[in-house]
Amino acid sequence: MSAPACLWLGRTSHTRLTPFRRSFTHRIAMLEVDVDRLDEAGALASLFKVDRRAAISFRQADHGARQASVPLRLWAEARFAEAGIYLDKGAIRLFAFPRVLGYGFSPISLWFGYSPAGELRGVIYEIHNTFGETHSYVSAFNTDVRAKAYKEFYVSPFFDVTGEYRFTLRQPGENMALIVENLSADGRSHVASLNVQPHVLTDRAILRWLIGMPFSGIGVMLAIHWQALRLWLKGAQYRAKPQRRTRRSTLARPEENPAAREDLRKRA
Repeated sequence: MSAPACLWLGRTSHTRLTPFRRSFTHRIAMLEVDVDRLDEAGALASLFKVDRRAAISFRQADHGARQASVPLRLWAEARFAEAGIYLDKGAIRLFAFPRVLGYGFSPISLWFGYSPAGELRGVIYEIHNTFGETHSYVSAFNTDVRAKAYKEFYVSPFFDVTGEYRFTLRQPGENMALIVENLSADGRSHVASLNVQPHVLTDRAILRWLIGMPFSGIGVMLAIHWQALRLWLKGAQYRAKPQRRTRRSTLARPEENPAAREDLRKRA
């Protein structure tokens, strides 16, 4: 049986392709939890707690329905069911950016839904913006599959809520890799990727993480605003936030593409 929680360390990269090219890379730390074993997860290290203050913490209210009355599993199962994905009580493991010293922001959270035999059946790409809003893109999963979905959610003032996202995912193993492409009628306008490797969640691992990345919590938000400022100064067109759309989740369409395997391999 997998551990109830795990630490993943690595990097995220972003490349804007139009109307000018700009790239940046940041080191990141993510937390993986089994949504049914949060009590066990909270006992793994004294520096990590669930729904309690600690150096590193995971709060259920940051994810899913964001309501104490709706358990994480029930929310995820409902989203999977909307896409015709049924787990039959298989495990659900959530990857997210944890809170550090009580503060954190998770631009993207990934929910992996498994069969009772441990086969990955579906993925929820839960996207968050800095306005406290969230939207979920849900996809069935087969090995080395790309998934495309129409954009339904305002993420950045420098991109319209038009076009599509394409998600290319390598499921968790020796590493976990994800590429998200922002597609428009003119082609790709932005590419974001993350690549992380697993580490046992212990006090020693947490201390090494905090020493190596002391601004991990607030740093994500600072990096977002710093990069936004640089884009604005460089002349990127600002787009006002539109009224939020009624839809809260969108079905992504699986898309077989052998080239995706090679792209992920190169980024691993």
